[in-house]
Amino acid sequence: MTDDQTNRTLVLGIGNLLWADEGFGVRCVEALHRHHILPEAVTLMDGGTQGLYLVQHVRAADALLVFDAVDYGLTPGEMIVVRGADVPRFTGAKKMSLHQTGFQDVLSAADLMGGAPARLTLIGVQAADLETWGGPLSEPVRARLDEAVRLAVAELAAWGLGAPIRPDPLPEGAAGLLAPGLDLAAFEGRPRAFPPA
Repeated sequence: MTDDQTNRTLVLGIGNLLWADEGFGVRCVEALHRHHILPEAVTLMDGGTQGLYLVQHVRAADALLVFDAVDYGLTPGEMIVVRGADVPRFTGAKKMSLHQTGFQDVLSAADLMGGAPARLTLIGVQAADLETWGGPLSEPVRARLDEAVRLAVAELAAWGLGAPIRPDPLPEGAAGLLAPGLDLAAFEGRPRAFPPA
């Protein structure tokens, strides 16, 4: 815990589970919650595709860590970590997030309302598959989930927030962040109405 017990940290996963690798951010918060014990000062949230509805949560945070799929034209599965002012905040910036307009608008609105977090970090992965409706994470992206969680734990530690490993991970579906059936195992194990070609 930091010296200032009032510091509020938001760890936010954004993305759409229905479009394959777009769900990476949500899967990261799910994995972080299942495997790590977070201090009370940390709020973990599945931000999905809520866009501007997230402004109140972003404004309430002193520090914000975001997981997201990005599109930098990198090798599929390549990880990036972007901090502070380097995280694009306006729609005229280089496209970074696959649903950038919504989240960049959240950051811009928080800035304009005088409530942007003092600390901001984005942990992103280059998507490989954005076309498969209802599809699973692609292999190169799925393979980065553990690394993304490790990066987040290290970032939280740099902010003075410990996140020790749980002695026993929470069971699949019991993470409490997603609606029933949307956890990784259930979602990717369900019968597919449109199997891959």
